[in-house]
Amino acid sequence: MKQPKLSFWQIWNVSFGFLGVQIGFALQNANISRVLSDLGANLYSLSYMWLLAPIMGIIIQPLVGASSDKIWTRYGRRGPFILAGAIIATIAMILMPQAPVFVMFVQPIIFGLIMLAIMDAAFNTAFQPFRALVSDMVPEEQRNQGYSIQSLLINLGAVVGSIAPFVLTNVLAMNNKAELGEVAETVAWSFYLGAAIMLASVIWTVYKTKEYDPKTYREYKGITETEEQPRTTQPQLSLIERLKASIGIMREMPSVMKQLAIVQFFSWTPMFLMWVYIFAAVTQTAWGVDPIWFDPDYIKSVDQVPAEVTAARGAAGDWIGILYAVMYISAALFSTVMGKMANVIGRKPTYAFGLAAGGIGFLTMGQFTNPEIVDLNLLITQVSVPMGAVGMLVPMMGVGIAWAALIAMPYTILAGAVPASKTGIYMGIFNFTVAGPQIICGLIAGPILFYGFDNHAISMMSLAGAALVIGAISVYFVQSKPAISTADNLDAQATDA
Repeated sequence: MKQPKLSFWQIWNVSFGFLGVQIGFALQNANISRVLSDLGANLYSLSYMWLLAPIMGIIIQPLVGASSDKIWTRYGRRGPFILAGAIIATIAMILMPQAPVFVMFVQPIIFGLIMLAIMDAAFNTAFQPFRALVSDMVPEEQRNQGYSIQSLLINLGAVVGSIAPFVLTNVLAMNNKAELGEVAETVAWSFYLGAAIMLASVIWTVYKTKEYDPKTYREYKGITETEEQPRTTQPQLSLIERLKASIGIMREMPSVMKQLAIVQFFSWTPMFLMWVYIFAAVTQTAWGVDPIWFDPDYIKSVDQVPAEVTAARGAAGDWIGILYAVMYISAALFSTVMGKMANVIGRKPTYAFGLAAGGIGFLTMGQFTNPEIVDLNLLITQVSVPMGAVGMLVPMMGVGIAWAALIAMPYTILAGAVPASKTGIYMGIFNFTVAGPQIICGLIAGPILFYGFDNHAISMMSLAGAALVIGAISVYFVQSKPAISTADNLDAQATDA
């Protein structure tokens, strides 16, 4: 039986929750280092705290993905997981800025970390089944349209979440300053609003999307009950047997996977460094704040933090959102031409170009140190910022190009290199090349910054740039098959990676 086509608005409704979930992700990426720093984290320990994100991804995504495949309820197959994740994430996003309120029971920084862990787990619980929901509900011939709508909503959510604190400061005149142990008003309200939008958009998708029952789903997808039966009737393997089987699969991995793993290491390490240290890097470089003001012990030892330092940290924290927004817009624009570019010059040159653009962006970021204040008219408001901060918009365009390439190109290359019967297994293994580099980086970044760069965080951006350049070079050592329908593959992979 052929799966019926969906109307535009049905596809829109299936994907609409991506908007809210991506707003949550964007708020986290742009503001968590700022929040943790304000709550009392020093630069040395910041990377350890960020380890929660990749660890939760490794743990939660496979569990939720497998569970949502097997469990059917009266309320749907994916919907209950999506809604549960959104509700838990909403609670965590509301509670995180309230860390100072719970100081009688737990230190603000500890409370913030607990909420971060819950938030990460919840985001992954909601996001993973969302991908599967689109695959379940949208017919094959409408996939490109579905991915286009999904990509639009994801990019829109990323931009909205990133600029929220900046808008609240400069349009609604909220306070963006925070004392040690507190969270800035603009950040707190950004989390509150983001939580509300996320929950509302997810509820809309769950309410408006009627998932297929098991029998109808199997008919539409051409799956027989006997094909699904082995999943539940196969004998349970012991832990040792499972480990042996996993090792065997990894030994048989196509060489392309192993070669891409090297590229992945030098691609995701820079992204992790950006998420962790860009707040400190921009504050120290463009606003000229001494690294000593990122040491909570030193701050406690002085009578009062200079007003200009507090103001600079608040303004820089807001500006980070603008930098991220430019990055996401640049990524979205490059994504529109990346498939055609790959068809003309090849996948590897396109992939390498993207990573190199990001590498150059990171490497040049430290050059924008001009403290001269300039007035910018941003349509919605006029703001005064250092010239150096404005200059950093250009490097972030390059980082956006790299972001578009690294979330699409490796999966496109890999898709044509693994056996069709083992695509799911190998794609699952390949996802570890995303989290693995972040975990390794998180373990060593703090000591490198402290002992190697004397807490000057802009040096970590230079390190990120060097890594991306190495990644671009290593692309040429990947032995991939010739591109087939690259543009179509990229449209799908760019939003599914």
